[in-house]
Amino acid sequence: MKLHQHFLQLHSRFGSQDSVETTLEEIGKLLDCTPRNVTNIIRSMSNDGWISWESSRGRGRRSTLRFLAQPEEIAVQSMLQAINRKEITRAIEQIRIHKQSSTLQEHLQGWLLTYFGHHAETNSDRQIDTLRLPIRQPLHTVDPLYMNLLAESFVASHVFDGLVRRTNESDEILPSIAHAWETDEHRTQWTFFLRKEVLFHHGKVLTAEDVVYTFERLIRSSRRTLYSLIYKQIKAVRALNPTTVTFELEEPNELFLPFLCTSRAAIVPKDLNQIGSLRFGTAPLGTGPFKISEMHEGICVLEAFTPYFQGRAHLDRVEIVHVPWATEEAGANATSDLLSPFHIIHNPSAADETRSHIHSDTTVRKFFTCNTQKVGPLTDPTVRAHLFASLQGDKEPLKSDIPASDRTWPIPIQIATIPPYKLDAELLADKLGQSGYSCTVVSVSPEEFKGNVRLASDLILFSLFRDQDVQLRLFDLYLTIAEHVDSHMRIDIEQALQRIARESDPAVRARHLDKIERLLIHEHQLFIISERPLPTAHLPSVRGVTFNSQGWVNLRTIWFPPSIT
Repeated sequence: MKLHQHFLQLHSRFGSQDSVETTLEEIGKLLDCTPRNVTNIIRSMSNDGWISWESSRGRGRRSTLRFLAQPEEIAVQSMLQAINRKEITRAIEQIRIHKQSSTLQEHLQGWLLTYFGHHAETNSDRQIDTLRLPIRQPLHTVDPLYMNLLAESFVASHVFDGLVRRTNESDEILPSIAHAWETDEHRTQWTFFLRKEVLFHHGKVLTAEDVVYTFERLIRSSRRTLYSLIYKQIKAVRALNPTTVTFELEEPNELFLPFLCTSRAAIVPKDLNQIGSLRFGTAPLGTGPFKISEMHEGICVLEAFTPYFQGRAHLDRVEIVHVPWATEEAGANATSDLLSPFHIIHNPSAADETRSHIHSDTTVRKFFTCNTQKVGPLTDPTVRAHLFASLQGDKEPLKSDIPASDRTWPIPIQIATIPPYKLDAELLADKLGQSGYSCTVVSVSPEEFKGNVRLASDLILFSLFRDQDVQLRLFDLYLTIAEHVDSHMRIDIEQALQRIARESDPAVRARHLDKIERLLIHEHQLFIISERPLPTAHLPSVRGVTFNSQGWVNLRTIWFPPSIT
């Protein structure tokens, strides 16, 4: 495979010419090889018909190099060798480097058809089912405490379980690790009764002590994570016996039980400390239907956990591969089309009549909020109104709409976001630029985004997944927005959130949350850019397609009928 890389390096340096005069010494410097190795490399490439080499004898004489093979052809060979050696990351890197080549794209389509999707083999009269899936987000960790991305949460939801869970069809909360629970009249004391003989992936039986460790670990953490205000209100968590655990809350919070359904509240073993948090992120031990057997370099391999307490998954193995170019700005839609051979496509870009298309109730909403804590033009509601109107297209950008103190154009605006939404932020900046705003975009990692960059910016662009956890997500979002609005609005938001936390009726909570949204929009603090559903397309051969609470395909239920020969 290294010979392929050497060829691509040579072609990148000299390929613009039909022939080039060079020396072994020059090639040695380029390839970082000794003269002897260069001679062997040239001989091998010549024997394979990739190049022709006419050597000239004598000191200072230059030889002639001609390229006979196309770089796309050599890249394909390298990619196929990598696939055969199970070096998936290296193979995909070859595709990423040369993805603009039509020749390579033809080979790529064939590779996708043969590599991804459902694969079955028979072993001792038993069908072994493997499903290979692409994802657009990288997987850094699936540790419930440290994960940041939705893709990480998707994997974690199949590796771990919580005390309780949601159904696929409604907001009803059902038993999971806990088979029953109760609360006191003040709704600050919650007691959960655990199933017996629930096993972690390393064979240890789960007990109440593992539950205590899980939540004490969350509470002690200084990290700012999703839903942190909810679990920070846990005053104490105690194991009454091996199968009974009780939580004491500082005050009533009706979002506590829904929070326990999320991946953030997944139960981890108390001997995690012996493993180490860093290693646990890529070699976790949960109680879920799948265990991770491999996670590195863009691939995560899940294998069915046979003694799973809620019944073994139908699939035997799932390989989840990060497709790196899928997050690149210019090629996002084209990449979605390239993914069409897969048996299951999450969020397909275009309709395909050969597939069944189904929708979860999940939508993704892109929006931005205004930081009026920062001293600048957006502290003036008139400027915000003008900015919003210019984006809605219902108003010409009239200079007279701007207060006299701010009529020195252009008005500087900094937009903060994370890499997946950088393109959206740049499109927003371009549109605002047409109305006289001078915009700069700052894109930082999700971890950095939680820090000071938001309060140093004027607009904050992000997205909201409106799934079965939407009330939790909105509660957390409005808490965050309250940090960068004026003091009067902050008080209004925080008081509304206090009422929501004490409201037991989800429908009434939803009305209060809608009221906060209307207030933010009316005061030109929140602008909704777009909202669209997240569909899933699948071939008719896929059975048992359901969704988890986040609208992702539930790998627990998928199955494929055995081949009939």
